[in-house]
Amino acid sequence: MPLDADTVMNLSEADAALGRLAGAGRLLVDPHPLVTAYITREAVASSSIEGTQASVTEVFDAAVTGESKRDDIREVRNYIAALEHGVARIEGGFPISLRLIKEMHEILVRGVRGHERTPGEFRRSQNWISSPDNRPSTARFVPPPVEEMRHTLNDWEKYLHDKAPRLPLLVRCALLHYQFETIHPFLDGNGRLGRLFVVLYLRDRGRLPAPLLYLSSYFEQRKAEYYDRLQYLRERGEVAEWLQFFLHGVAVQATDAVDRAEMLADLREEYRGRLRGRRSRAPEVVDLLFANPILTVRYVRTRLGISQPGATNILRLLTEEEIVREVGSGPGVRHRWFADGILEVLDPERAR
Repeated sequence: MPLDADTVMNLSEADAALGRLAGAGRLLVDPHPLVTAYITREAVASSSIEGTQASVTEVFDAAVTGESKRDDIREVRNYIAALEHGVARIEGGFPISLRLIKEMHEILVRGVRGHERTPGEFRRSQNWISSPDNRPSTARFVPPPVEEMRHTLNDWEKYLHDKAPRLPLLVRCALLHYQFETIHPFLDGNGRLGRLFVVLYLRDRGRLPAPLLYLSSYFEQRKAEYYDRLQYLRERGEVAEWLQFFLHGVAVQATDAVDRAEMLADLREEYRGRLRGRRSRAPEVVDLLFANPILTVRYVRTRLGISQPGATNILRLLTEEEIVREVGSGPGVRHRWFADGILEVLDPERAR
């Protein structure tokens, strides 16, 4: 498939931006905190596309308090768990495959919306998308029937593992995402799983040292165009337009991820500088903040293996140094410490 000049330009920009992001990731002494934070951004944005109402800050809060009674929070945390499972599997040598896709789907919908619709199993009945009266005859798109779906899934997996690909990796990634969304192999969770696949594929193919790209933020900001581009490719064969949209998104989000990584690195140095000369494990707590910018005494105590008074004293020290802000007071109220500087970088919508 020949690529036109505009698509080639978008591809070049996306490749360069992704390369900068990969380079930034490899320079990190400990990428885990940034990876955790970026996965959370990806999970929140992807879930938001499907109507889930949860902010990055709310997900961070639930991670330390254990309070995730809202279905929206659980859906986002399931997304994080599914992506982490997929990354762990491929880093352990297991290939991206239909089997792995089903494993991740089971985690994605466990105990939340869609859990009653055969989690981890491909559909055995017809589904459809965007029908005003819930009938296939009025649907915007009807995926292939079950028997055809099985054949197209096998073709999708073969293309995924093509040993002699004739297209650049990012173009293949865009097409694989489109194909998965069009096949729609599950009764629920297809959109989230298809977007999750993108970062997993880039990690598997060695384009990223860790899942540092949160492409769903781009799709979420342009939700109508995202759905239109997928549909226009199905209806009109507008492949160049879809590729340009996807590749531009990669370039935008990779650049954004590098910028935020640099801001976070500067903050980390600033915070550690404020604590220089102190005989304390406070610098370790600062590192915890970059993975989850909301802490509790119990969370710090458990992660560092220290006493409750020790954890409390460290959090008080960080409060004095204006690294965190204590929230909650009085009996029966759960105390949390918010790192507002980090949250402003990771959850810019919070201040709006």
